[in-house]
Amino acid sequence: MALTRSELREKCMIILYQYEIMSKTSIKTEIEEIIETNLEIDNDFVRDIVYGVVTHRNELDELANKHMKDWSLERIDKTGAQILRIAIYELKYTETPDIVVVNEAVELAKKYSDDNVRKIINAVLDKLIKE
Repeated sequence: MALTRSELREKCMIILYQYEIMSKTSIKTEIEEIIETNLEIDNDFVRDIVYGVVTHRNELDELANKHMKDWSLERIDKTGAQILRIAIYELKYTETPDIVVVNEAVELAKKYSDDNVRKIINAVLDKLIKE
């Protein structure tokens, strides 16, 4: 059964979270292995998002941090940081409508982060869209 875009975004968040955790250990893991472990069927949407976030991470982090007041990506939980990176990547590099990006990010944050992180994600994305 095919996954919905919402479910695919959740897979992206999980893959990026695992990649970040693994990259800080002595365990050598390639992003490709993590993608294959998390996906039963190859998916171009997931690959585009995951590789896009990894490739543009510094730029995405800079944009996120620029729009956070008294916070930074390092201070929010790792899942919230990945959700925000995915959303910023989608806003900048895909044709996904802004409202869909924000809604999807907020829904993921409701599931995986606390209310403060959800509010931060919503505020950062709102500021980016208005820019």
